[in-house]
Amino acid sequence: MKARRLAVQGAIEFTPRVFPDDRGLFLSPFQQQAFAEARGGPLFRVAQSNHSVSRRGVVRGIHYTVTPPGSAKYVHCARGRALDIVVDIRVGSPTFGRWDSVLMDQRDHRASYLPLGVGHAFVALEDDTVMSYLLSESYVPEHELAVSVLDPALGLPLTGAAEPVLSDRDRVAPTLAEAHERGLLPDYVRCAEIEDAWSHPHSDHIPQPSRARMG
Repeated sequence: MKARRLAVQGAIEFTPRVFPDDRGLFLSPFQQQAFAEARGGPLFRVAQSNHSVSRRGVVRGIHYTVTPPGSAKYVHCARGRALDIVVDIRVGSPTFGRWDSVLMDQRDHRASYLPLGVGHAFVALEDDTVMSYLLSESYVPEHELAVSVLDPALGLPLTGAAEPVLSDRDRVAPTLAEAHERGLLPDYVRCAEIEDAWSHPHSDHIPQPSRARMG
């Protein structure tokens, strides 16, 4: 598996090896050993997996989780084609305000790791695009927030969606500057501390109850 660091601090693109034959193909989009080598730090723990199906032109995001508890993601496109976007919204990060993107399709089967505290969005480039996520924390509705994917100061590459199809929540989300002014954004140092603590989990930690999510 090949790994490439993205422009957002801590975000990584992964490209697995694909094994085709006359039956079809086989690949492994997430590999813990390859992840650990690329990350050079704590392993990725999995608390929940999510699955979304979107028609062409749908834009989901920019979503993030209140930190603490925060939630990191490992994302790949199981069907169709999407432009996956990571946005650094962590106050104090050396790459605050920057974004990067990964084209996810059925040719290269790329995946991406989004560290705890960053914002995530994607554009569905085909009908019936399936995005699969591994999450480090269970979904809790009151912890989920959004920044506007249409924020002109960010200038995200939404060219694949001439008329973006957004949820009501995403349509009225604040800009990055507005969210910053309201004190809604995660702190970079705190996010790093939480991720580092994954290497030394507390034996008495009690997981929060899992709640299903509709993206």
